[in-house]
Amino acid sequence: MPSQNVADILIEALPYIRQFAGSTIVVKYGGHAMVDEQLKMDFARDITLLKYIGINPVVVHGGGPQINEVMDRMGIKTQFVRGMRLTDADTMDVVEMVLGGKVNKSIVAQIAQAGGRAVGITGKDGGMVSARKMTIMKEGVGDAPPEIIDPGLVGEVTHVNPDILKTLTDRGFIPVVAPVGVGENGETYNINADVVACRIAAALGAFRLILLTDVDGVLDRDKKLIHSIDTGEVRRMISDESIVGGMIPKLEYALSALSGGVGKCHIINGTRRHSLLLELFTDQGIGTEVLL
Repeated sequence: MPSQNVADILIEALPYIRQFAGSTIVVKYGGHAMVDEQLKMDFARDITLLKYIGINPVVVHGGGPQINEVMDRMGIKTQFVRGMRLTDADTMDVVEMVLGGKVNKSIVAQIAQAGGRAVGITGKDGGMVSARKMTIMKEGVGDAPPEIIDPGLVGEVTHVNPDILKTLTDRGFIPVVAPVGVGENGETYNINADVVACRIAAALGAFRLILLTDVDGVLDRDKKLIHSIDTGEVRRMISDESIVGGMIPKLEYALSALSGGVGKCHIINGTRRHSLLLELFTDQGIGTEVLL
C-alpha cells in the first residue's frame, strides 16, 4: 500500500534526521536544477524541510546560464579559458547584477513560497569572502612555453569570515549566498561557486557539503556509480585516468573541504527530484559520498 511505503521511508529517514539535528549543511546549488521550474520548486521545499527538522542549511548558488543570457541580450561577448569566465569591468557589473540580484533573490523568493525564511547575501556582505586576483596558466602548444592569462576580475578565496552566516542561522534564517568576493582594496571578484561553497563549509565546520551537479556522481570505468570513495581512491583514480574531465576539479574541491574539517562531501545529481533528501535520508543514497 502507498501509505505503508511512505511510512517505511519515514522510518528509514529517522536515524539520519536524529544524526543531523542541529548540524550545518552547505549546499552548492547549480546546473539544470536552477533552470527547471519543477526542480527549483523541489529544491526550495527540500531546503525548507531541512530547516524545519532542525538542520541549518546554507545555500551557495551559481548562475552561469543566467549570466550568459543577460550578456547575450546586452551584446557583451563571453570568453572562457580553462572553464573560467574572463571578467572585465563590464562583465563584472553583469555578473554581480545577475548573481547578487536576479538569481539570488529568485531563490530567496522560492524558499519563502515553500514556507522558509531565507536571506540573500553575497560574499561581500559583512566582509564574508575575501579574495585576490587569480592568475591562469594556459599550456603552450608544442614547444611554446605556458602562457599567463589575465582573467580580469576573477578571484580566488583568501579567507572566509562565517560570522554573518552563523548569526543568520542562529536566528532561524536560511542564508543564500552569491559567489562574489571582495579584494583588499574593495575590488569585486567573480569566484567559482564550488570553491566558495567548499571554503564556506570548511569555515563553518559543516557536517556535510553537498555539490549538486548534472551527473549521478563519481563513476567507475564501467560507468557504474561509486556510492562511497575516500581520498586515497580519488587520487588513484585521477592518476590512472579513471576519473577525467569536469569531475576532477569537483573532487579536488571536495578533498580541500574535507581537509578543512568538513565531515563528508556528497556529489549528487540535482536533476533528480528531491535528490537532496534522497541522498541525506536514505540508506543507499543516490550519489557519491567522499570521505577522508
